[in-house]
Amino acid sequence: MLLAPLALAALAASATPDVPRRPVHTYSIVARDPATGEIGVAVQSHWFSVGSTVPWAEAGVGAVATQSFVDPSYGPLGLEMMRAGKSAPDALAGLLAADPEREVRQVAMVDAQGRVAAHTGKKDIPAAGQHVGNGYSVQANLMENDRVWPAMAKAFETAKGDLAERMMAALEAAQAVGGDIRGQQSAALVVVPGTPSGRPWAERIFYLRVEDHPKPLAELRRLLLVARGYRHMNAGDLAVEKKDVPGAEREYGAAMKLLPDSAEVVFWYAAALAMAGEVDRSLPLFARAYALDPAWRTLVPRLPASGLLPSDPAVLSLIEKAGAQAAPR
Repeated sequence: MLLAPLALAALAASATPDVPRRPVHTYSIVARDPATGEIGVAVQSHWFSVGSTVPWAEAGVGAVATQSFVDPSYGPLGLEMMRAGKSAPDALAGLLAADPEREVRQVAMVDAQGRVAAHTGKKDIPAAGQHVGNGYSVQANLMENDRVWPAMAKAFETAKGDLAERMMAALEAAQAVGGDIRGQQSAALVVVPGTPSGRPWAERIFYLRVEDHPKPLAELRRLLLVARGYRHMNAGDLAVEKKDVPGAEREYGAAMKLLPDSAEVVFWYAAALAMAGEVDRSLPLFARAYALDPAWRTLVPRLPASGLLPSDPAVLSLIEKAGAQAAPR
């Protein structure tokens, strides 16, 4: 059921606690990848925990960035309207019509079909503006200069890689030409699938937040790398459950290439090899994991009962000796 403007206003009032208007001035991007259908939001601001307020996304529905003198209700209400069948432009128009403070808002939305809308209020603090492109929108306010959003658009359109990588490129381009006049503090990146699975707890491809950091974009990029590694780890775990040894080796190996100094990644790759009967190949990896963090050796005797290491005493002895011979780094 589509919501009339008065109903929207009432919902917005009930959805948002009574708090002072907060100037979450920032730069952000909402986008849809036409190749995969993935939908996402990425943002940076000189404000604590921008990821808790500005970015909203739902698999198969759309994404919203709500900023400037931020009204967080634009996020859940915008998603609700798109879920009910409204296009992003119609959803944004309805919310703006119900908002007496719309001229201090900056909002962008993209729906699961790639339709995009953005609004920059007349009272947003300059430099403020937006650029709506094919399947994406970039927007910024309280920027050092008006080159920020054009730089974001160019970076997003020319960057290679998946949606997360291209959105990161847009944020980094914004910062490179001046960014927020106040500097940096927090950042966030959310990517969801274009098609819902019916399992909302598993529908975030990436959900990364840097709450307070002197260089939040550098930290966000580091977290994105770690998240990619752990996605491979999760895929390796699933392959192990399915007894797909080549798949497990492929996924764990990819994780280790991304995160070569993670004892956890190295250890579970070694464990997968040991369970596949490749004990000789696993021993150098066990030794490497123990050298990174000796505490992992104490885990070895606890795992056979859970089916995560072979129960053969001779094999366990080899694995434990590999750990005993490893010197901490």
